[in-house]
Amino acid sequence: MSRRIIDLSVALETGIASDPPGFEPEITYLGHEQTAEQVAGLFPGLRPQDLPGGEGWAIEKLDIITHNGTHLDAPYHHHSTMDGGKRAITIDEVPLDWCFQPGVKLDFRHMPDGYVVTPDDVEAELARIGHTLSPLEIVVVNTAAGAAYGDDDYIDRGCGVGRAATLWLLEQGVRVTGTDGWSWDAPFSHTRRRFEETGDPTLIWEGHRASMEIGYCHIEKLTNLDKLPATGFTLSCFPFKIRNASAGFVRAVAILDDDR
Repeated sequence: MSRRIIDLSVALETGIASDPPGFEPEITYLGHEQTAEQVAGLFPGLRPQDLPGGEGWAIEKLDIITHNGTHLDAPYHHHSTMDGGKRAITIDEVPLDWCFQPGVKLDFRHMPDGYVVTPDDVEAELARIGHTLSPLEIVVVNTAAGAAYGDDDYIDRGCGVGRAATLWLLEQGVRVTGTDGWSWDAPFSHTRRRFEETGDPTLIWEGHRASMEIGYCHIEKLTNLDKLPATGFTLSCFPFKIRNASAGFVRAVAILDDDR
């Protein structure tokens, strides 16, 4: 049996429309010629021209937040509490067995931007693909945002998963979910309009806040979900271990142990 790996992670890069203004990553690239003096300075008597080709090392300086690029949100990002009042765990405390499990893809690309997915929508899609969820399976949603990554309107694209639908998944034993959108919830531009119309603050971040009742993690800014089958793959999303942090970068991949 052959094995195929599909990369589900976007590249961290400067100058791409991936986050709201003020939250974009910035990368400063330092090339071999720029760092030759730095390397030579670590060895008394060494001159930059003594190095092979007069070159130092290539390194990069990052000005980023933990929610840039493909990343895993810890329950602590959503609220200070989880599981009905317990202290919310940070990214370095997320159980690793949550992060390497069979995956299930729900295809919501046909849903309009800003739509809030309901439990009925989830159940209908599971019925369509003929799958019954098992505890700890990782559920990812393919939305219209996936094809728009890097476009100016990326953060406004795709549907979101509402509180009720999120809790329905968590009640089945799911502990990690994922999306190709900027947020697990509906884009803020759409939520803002609903809030202006209703004045109801519970609409804001409703999917995230579901972890106050049942703690869970979700992956944001996935890519290539359109290349996945509905089932039959394992998803790996181990987060970078940052002490007391609300999120960690992941190189999310899908592993298919068949000839699809």
